[in-house]
Amino acid sequence: MISTWHSPRKSYLLASGFLLLLTIFLAACGGASSATNSTTSSGVPSSMHQAAYGGANNNAGNATTNGLSTGNAAGGSSSSVKKDVAAPQYIIKTLKVSMQVADTRKVASAIQHWISTTDPLSTSTGADYSQTGNNAYTVTLSFSVQASLYPNVYSYLRDYSTQSGVKGTLLGFTESVQDVSSDYVDTQSRITNYKGEQARLIQLMNKAQAMSDVVTIEQKLTEVEGSIETSEAHLKSLNSQVTFYTVSVNLQPILDGTPAPRPSVDSGWSIGSIFSSAFAASLGLGQAILTFLIWLLAFSIYIVPVAIIVLLIRKFRTRIVTLLSPAPLLQTPPKTE
Repeated sequence: MISTWHSPRKSYLLASGFLLLLTIFLAACGGASSATNSTTSSGVPSSMHQAAYGGANNNAGNATTNGLSTGNAAGGSSSSVKKDVAAPQYIIKTLKVSMQVADTRKVASAIQHWISTTDPLSTSTGADYSQTGNNAYTVTLSFSVQASLYPNVYSYLRDYSTQSGVKGTLLGFTESVQDVSSDYVDTQSRITNYKGEQARLIQLMNKAQAMSDVVTIEQKLTEVEGSIETSEAHLKSLNSQVTFYTVSVNLQPILDGTPAPRPSVDSGWSIGSIFSSAFAASLGLGQAILTFLIWLLAFSIYIVPVAIIVLLIRKFRTRIVTLLSPAPLLQTPPKTE
């Protein structure tokens, strides 16, 4: 009797425990599915969500290890900026300097000596000396200096007028900068492409059998080789311009505004000055007469024929008049008784 009662009770307890475990399991599955649905509804799958957070954590760990506080995105942008900064830059610079100094020729010699000593590879591309007054010259100098030593030349010319012992004024200081990096890189790329096309055309030339194909390939090969020569010449010109910068220096003299002293009135009579003045006047008159004779000789080819024609006409008219005029009547003198 007792065993009969305990058997159903034991079955009931087992069933209740099983139902309780099933309820707990279903609740856990429901929570997991709700978390999955909430993640999916945000537009990011759970696997990608975990990967993103895992990647962020790894990047954060790497950043902490490297002593940086940026994530993966910041690290990527930083590396791209570094690449841009590390890329070669090709620049052409031109410097124009204008100064007013007391002795332009002396300053020009000093500048030429300093530049040639500082930069042994520098070259003088031109020099012009123009006299503007009594022992006064306007000097223009042009140099081609190395780009690596250009800052030294820049500072020297900028501060030259303020140096001790130099009497002068800086009138103008102009630097122009031109970035030719894109042109330089494009030219290199074109040369590479042209040479690749040249190699392919040479291969086709070796395999061509028909004469028409050979002629066509030769024409195309000639065009490509001409393009290579043009691009290489342009690249060579860019190389020279980015390796050596042009520097121009214009030196103007400091002219004295006071007029030259004139001799005083009571300086006294001088036979030498009178003789030189008379000789200069006579020389001027002789030059004028000689000039007139030269002009007369040059135009004699027109004057002489005209004069001859005029004389002939006058002589002919005189003869005509003589022939046409009546002879004068002879008057007999009256008889005297």
